[in-house]
Amino acid sequence: MFVSRLVTLAIALSALAPAAAYAVDDYIAASSSAPTPIRLCGEADGDRIKTAVCREAGYDKLVARIDKAFDAALLRTPANVRPLLKRDQAWFNEMILEAADLVVETDDADIRARFAETLQSRAATLESMPDAFGRTGFAERWSSAFGSIVVTPAEDNAHRVAIDVRVNYGSNRHAECTLGALVKPAGNAWLTGSLLPDEAAAVDGATSDAKKPPTIRMRRQGETLRVVIAAADDGSTNDLPGCESVEQVTASYFPSSKPEAAPGQADTSFVTPTFDCTHPATATDEEICADPDLADNDQRLNRAWKALLPRLDDATRRALTEDQRNWVKAQAAQFPQFLHPAWEKRSSQMHHTTDARDHVNGLQRERIALLEGFDDKRTGLAGIWLAYNAIIRITANADGSITAKGWKWEQGDWKAGCEYEMNGRIVNGVFRADEQRKNPDTLERDHAALIINRLDDVFATADEKADEAKCRRNLSNSSTAKLFPARPSPDIDNLGGSIR
Repeated sequence: MFVSRLVTLAIALSALAPAAAYAVDDYIAASSSAPTPIRLCGEADGDRIKTAVCREAGYDKLVARIDKAFDAALLRTPANVRPLLKRDQAWFNEMILEAADLVVETDDADIRARFAETLQSRAATLESMPDAFGRTGFAERWSSAFGSIVVTPAEDNAHRVAIDVRVNYGSNRHAECTLGALVKPAGNAWLTGSLLPDEAAAVDGATSDAKKPPTIRMRRQGETLRVVIAAADDGSTNDLPGCESVEQVTASYFPSSKPEAAPGQADTSFVTPTFDCTHPATATDEEICADPDLADNDQRLNRAWKALLPRLDDATRRALTEDQRNWVKAQAAQFPQFLHPAWEKRSSQMHHTTDARDHVNGLQRERIALLEGFDDKRTGLAGIWLAYNAIIRITANADGSITAKGWKWEQGDWKAGCEYEMNGRIVNGVFRADEQRKNPDTLERDHAALIINRLDDVFATADEKADEAKCRRNLSNSSTAKLFPARPSPDIDNLGGSIR
């Protein structure tokens, strides 16, 4: 389904028509569009706990208190931050309703007590927000649906950070993370430091672990504190004592207390992408609005698109416009695809936003590298070629042969990949594959673009069991693709075939 905005497309310079009338599929829709009242108590099918049980335990009063406090906080929230607060409340509602199922199933006193404590904590957090908006610095308590971060001033313009995140969807779907850090200015209004097991270690800036720990970055983004976790050098993010899942820490946090010390100064400007953050259409839109780097990527991509289009011939411009349109569709699905790690064969419905944020960032930077490094003067076949759904590297060997390796993917479906591994030669200006088949591998230029396996659409749909099919994990898929010339870039690194 085509989404309601075309991120990064310069509509005035392209042939694309406005698409405001298009709907968004439910699974990619912005969480901020979900109802914020909690449907916990009642007799209807959508209610999790019966009215009598709610009244006996006092859940009904706590829910009413949360709903009232949220509405009051929303009134004081700046317009561009409201969708992020509504998303945060939607995630809390999702968590508490899932946890309610366990309360009903087990009838355990301790579980009920913890459930009530979670409701009480959320109510208190929301009640504190209205008076906390309007701060200019970092030093205070910041809260999200899943926990809090306390920031206090330190020497030399540094800040101590104490993290306490607790996610509990009931059953075995829970995680706790208690960490500390000492962060310092690092440019572009970000503060950066290393995550450490506890606040005392963070103050000392030392750790007994020989491996470099994950990095924490934080920045004021309007009236929110944007916190981002970056993996250690070995790619690990969850091997610190006291933290079952550090991925939970990446989030937008909202002010929930008056600062205990002078707040200091911070860049509180809201980095605006190319679309209206007061009405995000998709979950990906919300994440781009929440994160200054992602918003800056969005702006940079749009500038690259505007600069590139006038250079292209008509055929290439039309082809690239269609590819960009398809990239936007795939981009819209990135954040929700990776938001719930059920997709990654872990536990469902827990918001490990580090993965989601990093995937959005990676795809943006890859697309920027294509548009800024579009090699429209390339002759022949050799080089890196990229599309919204495929990538290939073609090498001209010393003996005159051609080697090509890459893959084609389908968004979010690990079974849909088509691997490209071709060897051959240029004969009379045409690539001839060494392997002789009815459906041979083909590489051919089409203006600035490259077409791979032009005939495979026919073979793939004609007979799924035929030996000629090229997508071995899903024989009915076609390996046909149209790609575009990209100069080498560290941001184009997906030749290994990682899952999209």
